[in-house]
Amino acid sequence: MINQSYIKSFKTYLTLERSLSGNSVDAYLTDIDKLFQYFKYIDKPFVIKQINNSDLKSFISWINELGMLPSTQARIISGLKSFFGFLLLENLIDVDPTELLEAPRLSRKLPDTLNIHEIDALMDAIDVSKPEGVRSKAMIEVLYGCGLRVSELLSLRLSNVNAENGFIKVIGKGNKERIIPIGNSALKYINIYVTEVRRHIPIKKGFEDLIFLNRLGSSLSRISAFTMIKSLAIQAGLNKVISPHTFRHSFATHLIHTSIAIT
Repeated sequence: MINQSYIKSFKTYLTLERSLSGNSVDAYLTDIDKLFQYFKYIDKPFVIKQINNSDLKSFISWINELGMLPSTQARIISGLKSFFGFLLLENLIDVDPTELLEAPRLSRKLPDTLNIHEIDALMDAIDVSKPEGVRSKAMIEVLYGCGLRVSELLSLRLSNVNAENGFIKVIGKGNKERIIPIGNSALKYINIYVTEVRRHIPIKKGFEDLIFLNRLGSSLSRISAFTMIKSLAIQAGLNKVISPHTFRHSFATHLIHTSIAIT
């Protein structure tokens, strides 16, 4: 049967030319089988060369009615696009029926944010009697108060802080320089950290201007920042997925709400 010949050729292509695993190949073939099951359901002959865009749109409506998640629908459409694209490339069909077929829009899960009370609870969980606690306090004050990315925080330099005029200079994505306002609270805790903790660290050559250092006198890693924040979240009893980026989203959210309130 010609349908089986097409599917067998596609399977060979996936296995030999694209070097996909057995599970991946099976996933593609399962997508084709779902289309076959649909044609069986509507009692229409399953002839691959005669399948058109209208058939596929009806098929997508059918799997949507079955309650399949948008992500599953998108994956099936992707599989069918690969199949019919292969057939067109091999001149086994004249027109690709998936050319104008659109995948369902996938909703993006909004990242967790912290409200003011949760920010306060996390701050209260910091033990500022310890050197690492003073550093954590300063880091979170800057991270949240300035809406920085974790990479921007960890690369922040003493020479980039203008305390007198209340701003810091950060180097962001694409090596782009930004000037950002910094509040008195963040400046206060940077000063406490620098004068009471950092000055006692044996700083390695090349890291003299970097603000936040590990106990060996070199730059902190992203993993250290993530670990510190997750540990504090647990201590504060916050049942949310929290990372350094959470503070950036919280900063933006609170800024928007403040702007609305002012307006």
